[in-house]
Amino acid sequence: MLSDHRQIFDELFDSVLAELPEHIHALLEEVPVVVEDYPSPALMHELGLDARRSDLCGLHSGIALTHRSVEHSGVLPDRIMLFREPIIRLAGRRRARGRWGKGSVDSGELERQIRITLLHEIGHHFGLDEDDLRELGYA
Repeated sequence: MLSDHRQIFDELFDSVLAELPEHIHALLEEVPVVVEDYPSPALMHELGLDARRSDLCGLHSGIALTHRSVEHSGVLPDRIMLFREPIIRLAGRRRARGRWGKGSVDSGELERQIRITLLHEIGHHFGLDEDDLRELGYA
C-alpha cells in the first residue's frame, strides 16, 4: 500500500507545508521535519509502544520551548518526525467504509491528517500538551 501512496503523500505534505504561515516556516528552518515510512523498532521500544497496536503518526523529539533553560545547551537539536504509513492508515479509517476501493486513498482526508499531525507536533515544540492540542482540534 505504501509504495502506491508515497508520491501522493509527499505531494500533499509539500502542499500542507506551503500553506503554513511564514512564522511557522521560520521555525521549521530551525526544527527539521523528517518524514519516514514507519517509526523504527528502536524508537517504538524507547517509547514503550507495541508496533502492532500503535498508530504513531508523528513525534516531536527535543525540549519544548516552554521548558528550555541555559542548562539545556549541548543537547541534541529538536526535530519533528511524521510517519507516512500510520497517517495513511488513519486517513483510511476516518472515511466511511465502502466509499473507497481497495488500495485507494482519499487525498482530502489524507491531506487533513497530514496537517493535523504536523500541527500537533509543532504544538508540542511550543509546549502544548495533549489536552491543549485536543481543544485546538489537533489530537
